[in-house]
Amino acid sequence: MKKDKQTLVIKLGTSVLTGGSSCLNHAHILEIVRECAPLHKAGHRIVIVTSGGVAAGRETLKNQDFPKAFSSKRLLAAVGQIRLMGFWEKLFSIYGINIGQMLLTRADMEDRERFLNARDTLDALLDNGIIPIINENDAVATEEIKVGDNDNLSSLVAILADADKLLLLTDQEGLFSEDPRKNPDAKLIEEVDGVDDKLREMAGDSVSGLGTGGMMTKLQAAQIANRAGTEVIIAAGSKAGVIGDVVAGRSVGTRFHIPKVPVESRKRWLFGPPPAGDIFIDDGAVEAILRQGKSLLPKGITKVEGDFSRGVVVRIRSSTSGKDIAHGISCYASDGLRRVAGKHSKDIKDILGYDYGKAAIHRDDMIIS
Repeated sequence: MKKDKQTLVIKLGTSVLTGGSSCLNHAHILEIVRECAPLHKAGHRIVIVTSGGVAAGRETLKNQDFPKAFSSKRLLAAVGQIRLMGFWEKLFSIYGINIGQMLLTRADMEDRERFLNARDTLDALLDNGIIPIINENDAVATEEIKVGDNDNLSSLVAILADADKLLLLTDQEGLFSEDPRKNPDAKLIEEVDGVDDKLREMAGDSVSGLGTGGMMTKLQAAQIANRAGTEVIIAAGSKAGVIGDVVAGRSVGTRFHIPKVPVESRKRWLFGPPPAGDIFIDDGAVEAILRQGKSLLPKGITKVEGDFSRGVVVRIRSSTSGKDIAHGISCYASDGLRRVAGKHSKDIKDILGYDYGKAAIHRDDMIIS
């Protein structure tokens, strides 16, 4: 049932903000603000995840050439963020609406305390009628701590905001059965009840080449946000009234439905960190985790890949199929897990000289993939 007041995260790709050109499309950004303003006035909580910082930097510096290096992108982002935020502030001020900037990296999402701090800041902005404008902190981010694209960043922001809906605005109407640029008979997929391999095969790449994400990253974002309890819609950013249509529950683009049992809220931050390593488990352990809701015990571990410390998020995979089964917080460092792999929990202390409990990964610190 549609809520009277909703929390909506709107992700705007570079292609939407530029209209496929090398500069920001000021008229279209004003139209987006015009659509958001009455929704905000009606009490809906609006969060914007905006691309376009680098494009704004290029525009400000009149498209001068820079070396193809990561530092050049940081330079453009540092210059462009000022211009981009100034533009958002100017347009929302027309409607008497204040904005607040939040710059995030993956490091803000993978640490529990930083995750909670970011969530508290976001809640404070929304509670005070301020629209958060969020982007990745490209000016200081390294490849190791980047989320990498604003599609996946928006799914993590949706988790932070406990959003009802995530709207991914793009240069296409939604997800099609085939690439509509190559096959004019391709059909729009209007409803999705779960992202699977068949759906991923349908996903194409970004049309414009201006952004970092294509349809595949949107599927990844949809899967993450869905499992955390947020409905996801992929729609054309050029469609007039699309934001109001989404809030009203009208059919538009491709809608990804929430699973019947979303991940409980205290575990949702586990979607943020990239896995620090892989733990392979036998079929009995797979059965215990997936069918019986059990913790992972050392006895079921067959192999540990990667070097990681205790307390980081790792991936649990089937030794038989290689399939990603779950993600969770490891109770032991990788070296310790290798030593106790295949052993009974009662022997952990004798083998290691210490123990942090009988589980390698406790069920309370695990999400099923």
